Parts: sequence; structure tokens; C-alpha cells
Amino acid sequence: MPAAGTNPGIKARLTQRALEFGRRFGLEQLQSLLQKEHELNLKGSYHSPLLGTFTYAVPRIRIHELQINDSAVDFAKDVGVRLTVQRARIQLSADWEAQLGAIQDRGSIKLCMRDLDVMAVLGVSVDSNGRPMVWSAGCDTRGTHLHMEFHHGHSWLYNLLTPLVQRSLRQELNKQLCLELRRGILRLEAALKHMKVSTQLDPFAAIDHSLLGRPAITAEHGDVALKGEFFRVGKYQQRPSSPVPVALPVALPEALPMALATAHEPMLLLAVTEFVANSAAFTYFTAGALRRNISSSMLQERYPDQPMELHLSARWQPLLSCHPDGLHGALFSSAEAFVVLPNATRVPAFLLNIDANVTGKPTITGNRLRGTVSLTGLSVAQVTSHVGPVEVKRLETLLKFGLWLFGVPWANKRLQAGVPLPALHGLSPLNTRLSLQEGFVLIATDLQYEP
Repeated sequence: MPAAGTNPGIKARLTQRALEFGRRFGLEQLQSLLQKEHELNLKGSYHSPLLGTFTYAVPRIRIHELQINDSAVDFAKDVGVRLTVQRARIQLSADWEAQLGAIQDRGSIKLCMRDLDVMAVLGVSVDSNGRPMVWSAGCDTRGTHLHMEFHHGHSWLYNLLTPLVQRSLRQELNKQLCLELRRGILRLEAALKHMKVSTQLDPFAAIDHSLLGRPAITAEHGDVALKGEFFRVGKYQQRPSSPVPVALPVALPEALPMALATAHEPMLLLAVTEFVANSAAFTYFTAGALRRNISSSMLQERYPDQPMELHLSARWQPLLSCHPDGLHGALFSSAEAFVVLPNATRVPAFLLNIDANVTGKPTITGNRLRGTVSLTGLSVAQVTSHVGPVEVKRLETLLKFGLWLFGVPWANKRLQAGVPLPALHGLSPLNTRLSLQEGFVLIATDLQYEP
């Protein structure tokens, strides 16, 4: 379990509209649970002075139809989610065995229960590994009108005796409905125990999306805090102290920022802090992924007859900070130039430090994440040289011009093409809005389901 007080990298808030959206899935799950054969093992007896002792047994029932007229779902404060169904109608059939005096008989029975009310509460928590946990936190079912008809055997006689067994059968059916709901929740709980708490993104990095604590449930919404930290594949490495300050994660504000005020409440609010991006930068930096070797015709002015090679690498992890006016990035790189001899030997020429400041603005349009970037600062400094002084200022000017003329437009073309927003199990975002806040990006979205 993460240490107490750890701030989340990602925080999600489900609103009442999200519950309304999910209500039909809950009802479909309820119908799927109930519309099958269930063990009942109902037994009973009744003694009549005229007919003697009447005993009966109903070993199992089959639910053929469940009609739900009124239903509602809401948050159960500090617990989870509550589903309420009213005035439902359920049709069942069952086998029966009966004995009246010396007469033994068997057959089938059809039942119809009207005005069925169901209230079920799903509790939500977290286990020691950061996986969600669920349990049945409450269940109550009440059906007031039960109609039953015996078929086969001496059914004409047993139909006369239905008032004798109707009450106990109705009580047992009410109990059985809650038992089946609890069994369904147990199956869901078992499935959640195998849920992944991290996802590998590429050969270098994975992201830890485990829960940092039990969801915070109020009467209006439910908040989920996720770790949201990148780490190297096969190796968890604690970030060391750095000469460059690293931004810390921030908490999601209670109030919805005015920048996202809309005519209706979004289903989902997602706050992604700058900690997530900075942990990604640290991971790729320590994995050695922020390196690239290029050939540069610009450097061959000094060596026109020999090919040159430039090795670019990050000497510190890039840093990202989020502010209402944009995403601000600081890049700290080294550029080492080599002369490539005919025998492929590389001879060091000079080493430069190249630092840059960039500003970007992400946008979401048409369910694609897009953005723009601009260069706000660039500095070049000579570290070492084996070929005499390097014309740093001229090189810096050329780099700025090259980035302004070619690099930034190329990056913006790629960013404007964008990437599609992810869909999970048929759920995809709808009417998504994005807002930059101090320390985090806030995304507000509705959801749609496409099986």
C-alpha cells in the first residue's frame, strides 16, 4: 500500500450524470444475473384437519422475464453506489414435488410477482495492492403480489391450496433475489483481484495506475485517486534529488473551474498533474531513450572532406510545468560532434550544452488530442573542443533559425494531426473539453458506449 499522504498523479471524479449513464448497464447486469436457473430448495408443510398434512418442495426456479419500470442510481455516502428498482415485474417457472396424505405427485408451477421493489448497495474500497474492491453493502427486495398456477399431476387440487404456500414462497423468492445479487458481486470481486495496476507502454516505460486509497464517496460525486507514475520496465527507480527542481503533484480542487462551466455537468472530470509528465521524462531519461545520432551538413563547413556525426542526448531530465497560459517545458541537452574517419572511427571534435525553453498548448477537437508548440528560448555553450574555439553565437543563431523555419513547423504539423482519445471496453469520450490549471490539466467529458 502506498505511503500515507502520497499525492495522486491522476484524480478522476465521477458525477451523478455518470451514474445515470451507467444505470442501464447495471440493469442489464441485474437482468443477466437473474434470468437463469437458480437453486431454491424450498420446503414446507401445512396441516389441515380435513385433508391431513400437505408437504411440498420446490428445488429450483427459472426466471424468464424481468420488467423494470422505475429505477434510480445514486451515490451512497462513504460506501459506494446504490441501485433502486421499483414496481418491477418478474415471471418465473419451477418444478414442484408434493405429498398429501398417501398421494405423491410432481409437476410444474408458473409464478408472476408484481410490484417488486429492489434496493442494492455496492460497497467500493481498495486492497493492499491498489486494486479496487467491491462487496454487497446492503440488499432488500420486496414483492407484494404473487400469482401462482400449478400444472400437471393433481394441479387442480393444489391450485385450491395456493393460499397456504403463497406467503412462504413469496418470502423465499425475495430472499433468493438478494442471494443471487450477492453471488454476482462476489464474481465481480474475484475478477477485480486479477486487474492490472500497471500497464507497459513501450520497451522503456510502464505507468502505475494503482489506487492510492479507497474512493471518496459523497452524496454528489465519487473521487478516485490514482498514482499515475511512470517507471522503467523491469526496474523501479526512485527519483534522486536533482539540481533542477522537480514539480510536485497537486490536489484536484473541490469546485469545478469556471473555464469548464457548461450548461450541464460532465460525466467525468480527469485531472492529470504535471507530476505524471515529469515522472515520464525521468523514466525515459534514466532508460537512455532520450538520445539520437544525426549527421549535420552544417558542421561539415569546418571539415568539408570528412563526414560528421552529432550525438544528441539529454543531460538532465526534461521538466514540464502546467500553467493557465500553457505548458512550459525546459530541455537540457548535450551535443557532441565527431569526425568520422574512413575506417569508421569517430574522433571527438567538440561538446556543447544546448538548452531550450518551449511552450505548448494542448487542445481536444473531434475526440483527438492536438496541440501547438513554440520555442521561447535557446542557449548554446561550449563545454570542450578538440578543434579550437567553436563559433557558439553563430551556431546558436543558426539553430534558432533552423528550428523556427523547419523544426517548430514540423512539430506543429505532427501535433495538429493529433492522436485519438483512448476507448476502453466500448466506452469512448464525448463532448470533451480541456482546461489548463495551475499544476494540472483538467479534462471534462461525457461518455458514450459503442459495443
